[in-house]
Amino acid sequence: MAAPRRIPPAALAAALVLVGAAAPAAAQEAPAYRDDRSTPEAVVESLYNAVERREWARAYSYFRDEADRPFAEFAAGYADTRHVRLKLGTATSEGAAGSLYFRLPAVVEAETAAGTRVFAGCYTLRLAQPAAQIEPPFRPMGIAAATLRQVPDGFEAARGRCDEAGTP
Repeated sequence: MAAPRRIPPAALAAALVLVGAAAPAAAQEAPAYRDDRSTPEAVVESLYNAVERREWARAYSYFRDEADRPFAEFAAGYADTRHVRLKLGTATSEGAAGSLYFRLPAVVEAETAAGTRVFAGCYTLRLAQPAAQIEPPFRPMGIAAATLRQVPDGFEAARGRCDEAGTP
């Protein structure tokens, strides 16, 4: 499998601008806590659950070291976002050198103070073979890379893609 394409931290922060300023309590209630790292879909859904709940450290924890972006920049990327919606495609997987890699098409709709933007693309997730992890700490499945770009399509029409060029 080709190495996941990395995007600069600033681009990742811009692509993942999701939740920042909290909406008034009466207008929007935080969703129930969810932290599930058992499937690619569950990891990405849990990431956005953390974002919706404004739990930046937990949101950051879904990314593996390969993603290489500073926490402060990651958290600042959510400064003016009020709400997010997520649509996921079907994950594909490949094994490589003791790890499983998953590619998951995704569409993210971010509602900000300036309006709503839609991003489409692909998440690459990695799981080191659990049986090969013989010493702590255990490393659960995590996001190794994200290739999301703003698209002109509305949320319903947009489609995430995981082609080799990373084109949404």
